[in-house]
Amino acid sequence: MSDFWIHPALVLILGALLLPLVPARLRQGYLLAVPILAFVRVLTLSKGTFGVVHFLQWNLVFGRVDGLSTVFGYIMALMCIVGTLYGLHVKESSQHTAAWLYAGGALGAIYAGDLLTLFLFWELMAFSSVFLIWFRRRPESLAAGYRYLLVHTAGGLALLAGIVIHATTPGNTWEFTAFDVQHPSLATWLVMSGFILNAAVPPLHAWLPDAYGEGTFNGSVFLCAFTTKTAVYALCRGFAGMHILVPLGVIMALYGVVYAVLENDCRRLLAYHIISQVGYMVAAVGIGTQMAINGACAHAFAHILYKGLLFMGCGTVLHMTGQSKFTALGALFKKMPLTFFFTLIGGLSISAFPLTSGFVSKSMIVQAGFDEHLLWVGFLLNLASAGTFLHTGLKVPYFIWFGKARYDQATGDRAKDPPWNMTVAMTVAAGLCIFIGCYPPYLYHLLPYPVAYHPYTSYHISETLQILLATAVGFCLLKKKLEPEATISLDLDWFYRKAGRAFRWLARGPVQLVDTAVGELYRVAGLLPLMKSARSATQFDNRIIDGAVDGFARTVRALGSRLRGAQRGRMQESLTFAVAVAALLLLVFLFAF
Repeated sequence: MSDFWIHPALVLILGALLLPLVPARLRQGYLLAVPILAFVRVLTLSKGTFGVVHFLQWNLVFGRVDGLSTVFGYIMALMCIVGTLYGLHVKESSQHTAAWLYAGGALGAIYAGDLLTLFLFWELMAFSSVFLIWFRRRPESLAAGYRYLLVHTAGGLALLAGIVIHATTPGNTWEFTAFDVQHPSLATWLVMSGFILNAAVPPLHAWLPDAYGEGTFNGSVFLCAFTTKTAVYALCRGFAGMHILVPLGVIMALYGVVYAVLENDCRRLLAYHIISQVGYMVAAVGIGTQMAINGACAHAFAHILYKGLLFMGCGTVLHMTGQSKFTALGALFKKMPLTFFFTLIGGLSISAFPLTSGFVSKSMIVQAGFDEHLLWVGFLLNLASAGTFLHTGLKVPYFIWFGKARYDQATGDRAKDPPWNMTVAMTVAAGLCIFIGCYPPYLYHLLPYPVAYHPYTSYHISETLQILLATAVGFCLLKKKLEPEATISLDLDWFYRKAGRAFRWLARGPVQLVDTAVGELYRVAGLLPLMKSARSATQFDNRIIDGAVDGFARTVRALGSRLRGAQRGRMQESLTFAVAVAALLLLVFLFAF
């Protein structure tokens, strides 16, 4: 048993559970107070190990505070404030509850000192975040949420299997430390598979654009900030120097850019660019040097800000107009000038424009590749940066706010700049993007290793401006080719979707026929009574099995009824499961301290 220690995640989880009890007149103040308290708690954490719980034969470490966890905890708690402020006017308290449970799960995973605690919070993230997709209440979002949950359940099972195998191997412990990346075992590959699925590494990536494009306008702001960056943290902690991550990261960086070319939905386009930008971080983890890990952390920090800003900008367009497809937008500058300005800053930041946050973070990773004589890594990541500017820095602002008006009269009447809270949230995120770009030491002092890197050299500035200028010229020349089209792009998930249908046919057809035939043969041969008597002889109580089957069937029917109710507009009732998980976690906290 350890001394009393308040976990930042506990602030958010407890705040989420108490939110439904807060009177309506006090709710907005409460919504701002809880994430601010969590952020203040992050700022006041001292380095060391805290919150150690002795449970059975395990030592669960809820609080490991060091240089690596500090930088991720700082930006995630800060983004929780910005995201909550952005959705402050949302009256449905269950949306805020799901968002805080999700952010609390991310903070819990960041500060986890052992693998079991990491897994506990990892699963809390998955089961709470899915409601941010379902709350949009469209058939497409319901389907995307199911798929999101299934994929993350599979990733969680791989992670759990790897954790158990690793910890039960002689010489290993449950402590979450670096794995042996030079001699990886089966457990190493399984744990890494669970991490890279959350990082959306191809071919395990298609869940991300599908889910984030279907999330609520404010829910996607949280989604884009936590899941993939928590995975980046876990990779930095456990797999620095795992060389296979270098080509995987470069493939991610290019793959996301290519699919962004084909996208008609602005939020799905941004989601594909999450894959691209996280690719930089994954490649940096694979390089594994102190410079590369600093670059991964710095770029994750910057990415949470500018990607949140971009999702806030496009989410504002969705919230105010009801549209997110380029083919239904255009010429909105006079109606939504502030939203355009903030989204443009986000586009310049993700494109590593000088004086923005991306310029001082992305270049650290590229330089780390060159320092290790991985020239192909540096050149291909620079190529991906050009593609990022082409689509997020130019295509998104142009085809939403300029160009030809493609919206109908109803959309045009609704279009205007958003409520004050959304504007303030975007102002904060945009201001931080510029502040970090103008004053890099603010970010560099948070990084886990000493920084001996200066981004504002004449060579780096001229190189970046040349890339951006060439990309802008290409956009002007190819603008007609980039005109949005109402198309659907097939991704790699097509293969396992088809495989899933084939498995269903196999189970319903040949396997069921064989099972029926075997059952009939047993019945005809008189073996069924013999089997029953054998069970009786061994005192095997069939009533237990029957009761379990009946109970499971009742549970499935109840769950189906609940999900059908969610599809009819009562999705908040489905949040009961996530709240129950959070309540259980809260009891563990209270028991511990």
